[in-house]
Amino acid sequence: MSPAIEWLRIAAVAGAALLLGGTPQASPAQAVPQTHVLFITGASGEPRFATAFHAQVMALRAAATGAGIPDSLILYLAEDPSREPRAITGRSNREGVTQAIERIAGRAGPDDQVLILLIGHGSADNEVSRFNAPGADLTDADFAKLLDRLSRQSVAFVNAASASGDFIKTLSGPNRVVVTATKSGFERNETLFGEHFVAAYAKEGADTDKDGRVSLLEAFTYARREVTRAYEQSNRLQTEHAMLDDDGDGVGRADPAADGPDGRRARGFFLGAAGGLPAGVASDPRAAALLATQRQLQQQIDSLRVVKSSMPEAEYEKQLEALLLKLAETTRALRALEVRKP
Repeated sequence: MSPAIEWLRIAAVAGAALLLGGTPQASPAQAVPQTHVLFITGASGEPRFATAFHAQVMALRAAATGAGIPDSLILYLAEDPSREPRAITGRSNREGVTQAIERIAGRAGPDDQVLILLIGHGSADNEVSRFNAPGADLTDADFAKLLDRLSRQSVAFVNAASASGDFIKTLSGPNRVVVTATKSGFERNETLFGEHFVAAYAKEGADTDKDGRVSLLEAFTYARREVTRAYEQSNRLQTEHAMLDDDGDGVGRADPAADGPDGRRARGFFLGAAGGLPAGVASDPRAAALLATQRQLQQQIDSLRVVKSSMPEAEYEKQLEALLLKLAETTRALRALEVRKP
C-alpha cells in the first residue's frame, strides 16, 4: 500500500469518527478507572536524606489526594514507619514491598493504573542493579517478578535513585512506563531527579499543554530540564541523566515525545482519579463516557501521528487540529461535571 493511500485511509477513519461524534456510550456497569499509588523510600544512610525523602513523598502524596486519589489507594513504605504513622503504611524492606504490590494486584481492576515511585539510593555491579532498602537490597530482577503481578494494569515505575538506569532494560514491557533518574548504573552520585519530579505535580510550570493536568511525560520533561538547570546554576558537572521507556523495547530515551517512539503512553498517564478529576466527579456515570471518548480521541491522534511523515503537511495539520479541538471539548465537559455535580 502506497504512503498516499495509507494516509488517506487513516484520514478517512479519523474523519468518520469525528462525523459520528466519536463518543462511545457508557454502559451502566462501566466504571472510571482508578489509580493506585505506591511510594517507597529506601535506606537513607544519613538523617538529611531521610528528611528529604519523606518531604518529597508527602508533597506528592498531597498532590495525589488533591487530584482525587483516595487515601485508601495510596501506600507509603519507609525505612522508619514511626516517622509519620498516619501516612506511612509499612516498612520498605523486601517483605513490605512484596506485600504492598500483592495488595495492589489483588484489588486493582484491569483498566486501572498503578504508579510506583522509588526514592533513595541505588547501586549496580555485574549487571545487577539494586535499590538500597532496609535489610537486603531489592534488585531490578526482584521488581521484575513483582511487576508481573500487575500485567493487566497500566503501570508507571519511576526509580528516582542513583545508579537506576539499568532498571529500564529489565522492567521494560507492554503497557508499562519505566523512568530512571540516571542513564546507567555508573551514575552513582546523589540524584536531584526525585525532587524535581515531585515538583512537577506539586508546583506550577509542568503543564505545558495547559489542559489543567500534568502527564507523566510532562513531569519527566520538567524534571529533566530542572535537573540540568540546577547543575548549570551550581557550575557542576551533571552526573545524572534521566531516561524514559514506554514502548517496551528496553531502550530508554532522554527526549521522549508525544509522537514517540517513547512518550506516547507516558503522555496519557495522569496522576489522579479519572485523569485528575475529583473523586466525587469520577463516580459520575457521565464521566465514564467522557473518559472513554477521551481515550478514543487520543488513540486517533496517535494513529495520525504515526503516518505524519507520509502525509501532506496541510492535511496533517487539518486532521490534527480537528481531533485536538474535540479532545479539548471533551476535557472541558469533564471539568464542567465538577461544577454541575449533584
